[in-house]
Amino acid sequence: MNYTSGVYEDKTGEKDIDHDISVVGWGVEDGKKYWLIRNSWGTHWGEHGFFKLIRGVNNIAIESDCAWATPVDTWTSKKKHYTTEEEKNDPRNQIMNSEYPISEDFLNTKSGCARVPQTIFQNGEVKTGPMAWEVLDPTALPRNWDWRNIKGKNYLSWNKN
Repeated sequence: MNYTSGVYEDKTGEKDIDHDISVVGWGVEDGKKYWLIRNSWGTHWGEHGFFKLIRGVNNIAIESDCAWATPVDTWTSKKKHYTTEEEKNDPRNQIMNSEYPISEDFLNTKSGCARVPQTIFQNGEVKTGPMAWEVLDPTALPRNWDWRNIKGKNYLSWNKN
């Protein structure tokens, strides 16, 4: 909550995740390897909505509890997705949200999230391909990377909440 700059390292050992963030790059600052992360709290927080988290020690489970996507430049041409009627009418969509439990036990979950204490997939998470660390040699990667400036092009959306 109080982060303002530098490479952050959680010292509590906490691994229960209750907040989604986006890793958008990596680098080294003052000899410390870090992940460059976009938070969802807006540009007033951290370093204009971003922060650096120590890399290589699985701090806050950043390296073991993650999923990824490959960004596509849709911003340069202002290409937007508009939900089709087929997507809107997909029978898998729920039309109404479920009632949120309001019991005292539920609100005092260890995770601190009053909506969902833990996501559990019935048959485990589905792995659709190899993880990046299973196929890439880390020494072949550049020392620094930032999706906001790849040869002068920004592959990230606006940081708004």
